[in-house]
This record gives sequence, C-alpha cells and structure tokens, in this order.
Amino acid sequence: MYLPRDLISHLYNHLIRSQHAQSPPVLLLVALEPDALCACRILTALLKRDYIQHNIVPVSGYGDLARAGGTQVVPMRTQNGGSGGTVICLGVGGLVDLGAVLGLEATEDGEDATGGVEIWVIDARRPWNLGNVFGGKPPEIVLGEVNGNARTKAPDVILGQVQRHYKPGRGGIIVYDDGDINEELGTEKEAYFQLDQLPPIDDDGRESDGSETESDSDGGVPLDGGRLSRKRKSSSDAEDDEESADEDVRPRQRRRSNSDESISISPTRPARRGLVSTSLNDINGRDSSSRSPSPTSQPTLPAYDDPKTTRRNRRRLLRLKRKYEAVLHSYYSLGASYSEPISSLLYSLAGEIGREDNNFLWHAIVGVSSLELYGRNMTGVGISTTLDAGGSAGWGGERGERIRQVLRDEVRRLNPPDPLDVKGEAARGESSGVIPTTARSPTDTSIRLSPEPRFLLIRHWSLYDSMLHSPYLASRLHLWSDVGRKRLHKFLAKMGVSLVQSRQSYTHMDMDLKKGLRQRLLKYAPMYSLNGLVPPPAGAGRGREGWGFVRSWGFKACLSAVDVGVIVGAILEVGKASAYSTATGSNTGWDGRRAEKQELVDEDGKLEGEEYVQRFWNAYDALENVEALKLSLPHAQHLHRAILRTGAALLAKRHIRHLKAFRMAVVKDGPDVALFTHPGALTKLALWLGDAIAAQEKDAPAPGKGTPLVLAGLNDARGVYVVVGTGGGGGVIDWEGRRERAERRAAVTERRREREERRAVAAAAQEEGDGAGEADEAEESDEEEEEDADDDEIEPRRGYGRNRFGNAFQEVIDETNARVRIDSFEHCVVEVRKEDLSAFLESLSMKAVVG
Repeated sequence: MYLPRDLISHLYNHLIRSQHAQSPPVLLLVALEPDALCACRILTALLKRDYIQHNIVPVSGYGDLARAGGTQVVPMRTQNGGSGGTVICLGVGGLVDLGAVLGLEATEDGEDATGGVEIWVIDARRPWNLGNVFGGKPPEIVLGEVNGNARTKAPDVILGQVQRHYKPGRGGIIVYDDGDINEELGTEKEAYFQLDQLPPIDDDGRESDGSETESDSDGGVPLDGGRLSRKRKSSSDAEDDEESADEDVRPRQRRRSNSDESISISPTRPARRGLVSTSLNDINGRDSSSRSPSPTSQPTLPAYDDPKTTRRNRRRLLRLKRKYEAVLHSYYSLGASYSEPISSLLYSLAGEIGREDNNFLWHAIVGVSSLELYGRNMTGVGISTTLDAGGSAGWGGERGERIRQVLRDEVRRLNPPDPLDVKGEAARGESSGVIPTTARSPTDTSIRLSPEPRFLLIRHWSLYDSMLHSPYLASRLHLWSDVGRKRLHKFLAKMGVSLVQSRQSYTHMDMDLKKGLRQRLLKYAPMYSLNGLVPPPAGAGRGREGWGFVRSWGFKACLSAVDVGVIVGAILEVGKASAYSTATGSNTGWDGRRAEKQELVDEDGKLEGEEYVQRFWNAYDALENVEALKLSLPHAQHLHRAILRTGAALLAKRHIRHLKAFRMAVVKDGPDVALFTHPGALTKLALWLGDAIAAQEKDAPAPGKGTPLVLAGLNDARGVYVVVGTGGGGGVIDWEGRRERAERRAAVTERRREREERRAVAAAAQEEGDGAGEADEAEESDEEEEEDADDDEIEPRRGYGRNRFGNAFQEVIDETNARVRIDSFEHCVVEVRKEDLSAFLESLSMKAVVG
C-alpha cells in the first residue's frame, strides 16, 4: 500500500492516539547515511515530544536488515507471542520485498503473515518494489453475518492507495509517497492490478506463433465453470513451470553472497511466477476474499468444449500477461534514481502536525545538502553533466531547486531579520554578499542564507586549501598537475589575492578582501569557465536562488549545511580518532589500528559491519553536538586530502583505462588505500575522477550522457574489491535552460489552445452543414505531430541518463561464475573476490550502464 502526500500525517496521528505505556516500542531501522541520520533525528524528536517509546537499529546492508527482521521484527508478531507494533524503515527497504526480507512471509494455510506488525517505508531510492507499493494490505476483519439492508462500508484501500478513513494498526506494509507514485506510476499500477486479475496460466513460450496444431494436453488449461481452474500443480509440473518462467524473464536479485543467499527486488516472491507476474494473493499471503476491490474485471474463458476456442482464449490471456509483464519489466529496467530526500519528507510531516522548528529545519537542510556530496540525483549516482551552465550545485535538478526554495522560505519564516541589526549586517558585510563566519550574538542560533561558493570547508581551512580540495575547481583547473596549480595561482592573482593571504585561515583574512571576494569571483570566474562557482547575482524575479544555508551556535561555531554534511559523512566513512599516522607519524592513530585489523580475516564483513554501526552512533551524537562536529573536522580534511592525492596519482600515472562502455580504475596501492574500503569514501573518489575525466573530454561524450566510471578499491583484509559504478546525472541548475524550456512549454500550451478553438469552430460548422473538409483534419494532424515533436524536445525520454550499473552487475552475476556479494542498499556498489575481478569487469564492459 502507499500513503499519498496529502495524508502524510495520517499514520503518525493515529500512532499518537493509540500509544500507551504498555504499547511495544516503535522500531526504527535506519540506513548508515547522512540523509537517513537527519531524518532519524527529526522522527525521534517527534516521538520524544509525544512520549512514544522507540528503539533505533542501524542497518548497514541487506544482511543486517535480514538479521534485524529475525531478531527484532518476527518476535513482534502475534503468532510468536508478541502484540504487533510499528516498524519504520528510514532509507531502507524501498527496493526489495520487505515481507520476505524481514521474515514476514505468508504461509500456505493463508494465515496473516504480518501478525499485526505495520511497516512504514520512507525511502528516496528508486525504482520502488511494486509489491510493497500496491500490495502489502492487511487482512480484512470478518464480522460474520450482517443485515442485507445495512449500509456498505467504503473500502479503505483502493488500488493500493490508502484512503482518508483507513484505520492503521492491523499490520501490512505502507510506503510513503512523495508524489511520484500518483504522478508517474499510473501505467505500472494498471499493469500490476491487471496481472493480479488474470487467472494463473503457464507461459511455455510456444503460443506466440498462433499455431493450431498443438494438442489439448499442450494447452494445459482445464475449464471449470467457464473460468480457468486454479488447481494446484504437481511438483514436477511446478518445476517445469519454474524453468520456463526463468527462461522467459529472469528475476532480478538484490543481494547475492558467497553463501548463495539472495534477496529479490522483483515484485514476485515465488520464483515460479517469473519477474513480474504478480498477484496480491502471493505478495500478501492471503486468499482472494481479503483483496481490495478493483474496478478491473477478471478475464474469463467461455465454457466451450471446442479445443480451438480454448487455445484461442489461452493465447489471448498469454498476450495480456506478456504485455503487462513487459510494462513492469521496463519499469525495473529504467535504472536507479533518487527522489525527494527523506529528511525533507519528515520535515513535511512535522509541518503537517504543527511541530516545525529551527532544529527540524536544520536537519532537513543538512539531509538535502548531503545528497550532492554523494552524487545522488534524479538519474542515480553520478556526476553532473551541466557543469558550465552556472547556478548552484545541488540535488535533483529543477525539482531539487524547488525543494531548496521551500527550505529558503522556511528559513525566512522561522528566522525573520532583526530590523535593529541593519548596521550590524552592514559591518559584517552580509548585505554585500560576504559569507557569514560568526554569530550575531552569543545566543544566536538562527539559520541564515549565504551565497556559498563551491569551495570545501572554507570557514575551517585557508582559502587556498579550500579551493585546492574543491572537486568542482579540481576538475576544471586540472589541479592534480603542476600546470593546474599554476592556473590556480594565476586565478588568485587576477582577483588580487596574494598566495600569502590565501594561505591564511579564512576567518582571519582581511575583512576588505572578504567583502570583495564574491564580486571578484563573479567577474573573473567566467574567464576560466567557472560560471557555476558562486550563485548568480540576484535579479528581477530571481531573489536568492542558489544561496546556501548557514547556522550559528553562539560564538562556539558557525557552520554551513554542506560543512556539516561533509563532517558527518567523514565520521561514517573514516571513523573517530584523535590523530592520524599520516599527519603525526604516530602508530596509535587510525591508520595504525587499521593495520592491526588487516591481520584479521573478515570474509563475510560481519566485523566491518559492527565497526560501521559504531560510527553511526558517533555521527548520530555529532548532529546535536557542535563540539563533536568541530572535533571531527580533521577527519573530513584528512579524507579529502586523500581523495586529492589518490585521484591525482591515478590521473598522472594514466591508470584510467577506457573500456567499451565506461572508464575503469583500480585503487590497490598507496598510503590511502585503506580509506577507500568504505563504499561512501570510494564513491566520493569516483565522483572526483568522473568530474576530472569529463572536464578532460568535454567535447567527447554526447550531451547529457555523462562519463560512466567503474572504480574498484582493494580491501586486503577481506580479500575483496569494493566496486562502485557512477554515471551521468544532474546537479547544477541551468537557469538559461530553465527559461528556454518554460518559453517552449508556454508556446506548446498556446498552440494547443488555438487548436482546440479551431476544433470547436469546425464542429460548429459541421453541425450547420458546412462540412469541414478533410484538409482541416489533415492540417490538425500535422500540427499534432509537430507538437509531439516539440514535446519530445522539451522532455527527454523516461529513464534517459539513469545509472544502470545495478542492472548490469546483476546480468554479469547471472552470466558468470564470479563470486560477488551485493549487500549495499546502493544499486551501484558490489563486492568482488580478488581473483574474479578481471572476469567480472570484462563481462561488465559489454553491458549498457547508462539509460
């Protein structure tokens, strides 16, 4: 089932009313990423204010998710002695059949599989598992005989959509819709429920030729009462059916380990039904009487004894079945993408119930800002392909900019300017575009808008180091080479900033220099093709589009949202330590402890997962503790120094190989190789390299296609390579392109209106007997074709440019004997045994990796 956006507070309001002292605690399953952390902070604060008990369980991958299901979720079921309850998945489970992963599978006797456990799924990853979205309904409550004249109760779930009068607490899986399901999945919804209404029929692949020569036994469809029979097949027949279904369309698997465990992300639970031949009975483990009413009618076969009629009807049903399966298969084949960040969705929930405040707003802003650091956008994990268009960096293209604009409006609403502080703002230079570095007063905890340049940790580094380690500047100025460093020095000289001044801490630089820095960047950045370096100047109808967010904690600290995202990400990827051996020469720092851990053998990654969970709690605490954030700043700086060193070495030594479908590099030696065993750190390095390659080959790739890259990092302690694949994506707002598209849309709308008026006039003329000619109809047809062509130019084809590495990885696994473990929630991250990497990459090079 899915909860529409306009009912986002419906379930939480019921939870408030139904919870009491004896209720089981709400279970939170949280992914190890900054966006999920921020969403968890918002939700736990709401639960504490409403005195609702809750437990937080960090989940690092599908293995942890399955273990949490066995140890935490299954005991909650009424069949296991529990009393039901609520499980909330934050950034977890949107891609898989949660009922199967958590151990809530249906039994053959039709017993309620959920046992009163209600699962809320809040996830930004796409594509959805359609079994969770349109299935997952709890069983109906049967009250026995009622008066026939009694008023019929309206259904509370219609075609998977939760209605306003739905009463939670009966169990089931409910997905939070951010608007995409209702707006974009209409075709998939129809195909899903049409498949549900089709009677079970074997697809042996021999009916497409329309042959009439097969015998009645080949038809295999006995008639019973004018309808296809639902008799149970024998075991041998079921095995044959499973083989034929696998040959037709092979189900995709999300997790495959050395122990041959797998988690399906296809909408089917039983393999015998194929990839997309789904039924709500199968998904929910219940009989047809508990199904939600559907307006679709069930196809039937006439009760004729003529074998030709039987075969003709069977072929008709097979065509329908294949048609709808193709629709769902096409949806799952689009590739990975990201929708609205879940921290933004949780802030919307807080706003619906009137609980929004600065803390909630700040967590939502940090969560949204963090997606950019990991390259997560509307086309999956990848670099930006519109980098020279100018504007601000961020998640999700136009939709992401709309979300950030809403957040800016919230900042102005919750943090109104002080009319008595006009002189103070002028003295600090905020009115002229200087980025804030201090609070306005010792008690100032407000959030402000700031014209943030695309530098890295500028408040906590020197201007030179901030520019040197900026991924944006590194790719365009080629800062990995001596020529690029000289170009950076020349850029600073043009702006009138000496190297001595640029190497000072930014907070201690000359105030006049800081006041004029933004104007100098706007003036000289276009000379180096750096149009997107700073937000564009405010103009008519533009306001402060592209501006970032800054928050103060009195005189303790002043951090931007991107700064916090960088620091929290570094805590998750590097861990907390007091010193590093690379910086201090000590053997007791992080690198020394890592060297000791390399002597251990952790083939299944269990010990590594435990370490990641401990980092989760450190990052969780740091989000509410500014002193912990400041202490973790060196970890973030160390990580980005390592990214620059390693990326520069790979480019300088020409270790980037060009294969047929993508570029490929391997990190297997060097002082920082241990850092890049974490998928998050490896993804940041891959994005840095992808930006650099795209800048080098700016004219080679097709516009909008991006530069696909596969990066493998050696984890010598476990004997595996962590492999991540990045593709094209969006990130910088193309303001000129937005205006041009808006103008084209307005022109198309005007042409449609004029055509409708001409049609009305022609219809009136026909009624009067004038007889509008066929020439007018031909002219209108030509106009419609021209308009369709204009629409195609305005909007690209669905799935264009998406990251399809997850699909390609699965195809390689199915075709080869490579030992691969897919445990990450990211489609584009896998683990490959050292000995199998060459064969894996060779097979991968023949696959389509970008939609």
